Amino acid sequence: RRVESMLPLRRVLLARRLPLPSQSAEALMLARHRGAAGGWARTLCAKAEAKPEAAAEPAADAAEAEAAPGTSEGTDGDAARVAELEAQLSELDEQLKAKHDQVLRALAEADNARRRAAIDVENASKFSVGGFAKDLLDVADNLGRAADAVPAELRDSEEAPVLKNLYEGVVLVDTVLHKVFSKHGLTKIEPLGEKFDPNFHNAMFEAPDPTKEPGTVMHVASPGYVMHDRCLRAAGVGVVQKPA
Repeated sequence: RRVESMLPLRRVLLARRLPLPSQSAEALMLARHRGAAGGWARTLCAKAEAKPEAAAEPAADAAEAEAAPGTSEGTDGDAARVAELEAQLSELDEQLKAKHDQVLRALAEADNARRRAAIDVENASKFSVGGFAKDLLDVADNLGRAADAVPAELRDSEEAPVLKNLYEGVVLVDTVLHKVFSKHGLTKIEPLGEKFDPNFHNAMFEAPDPTKEPGTVMHVASPGYVMHDRCLRAAGVGVVQKPA
């Protein structure tokens, strides 16, 4: 191999008529030649290795560039989804508030309906006999007039026992009737000396009276009746007139 490697060099030297080198010189020249070839080979290998790395860097950059748009698109998609969910949540909150308000209104209306129904039932229970009681007021008035028609001196007189017994019977019936009235919430009012109240009194006339305040009830023509604080019939009264 050494001889084959040195043949071209020998031909060059013979062509130029130069002396051939000795064996030691040939060995040294061959070693240098091999070293130069090895260095050249190593340089080629380094360049070959560097090229794939250099080519790999642009490929990596290109891959990152290709991946970046996808990442950006994914981020934009997530943001859009979050915004959509937030909008749906806000809409659901509004619907919940509206339904809550409707439920509260329905509960309030139901409570008012129950209260009105309870009041109606109570009023029906209290004033169911109002019409019947009002018709009986004339009977009570007539019994009172019958008792008042008996002279005071004959009410306890033994000279007229029949009239006395009749008077006592009329008074007893009138007393029992008013007890029944009271049992059902019907109360008799005789506002003599009280201040005139248009809600319970019916002014039939006015007359001057210097001993009493103007607007005071000075005479009761017919008693009034109140059923559970509701005026069933106003008392017919005479009122003190204001001074001119």
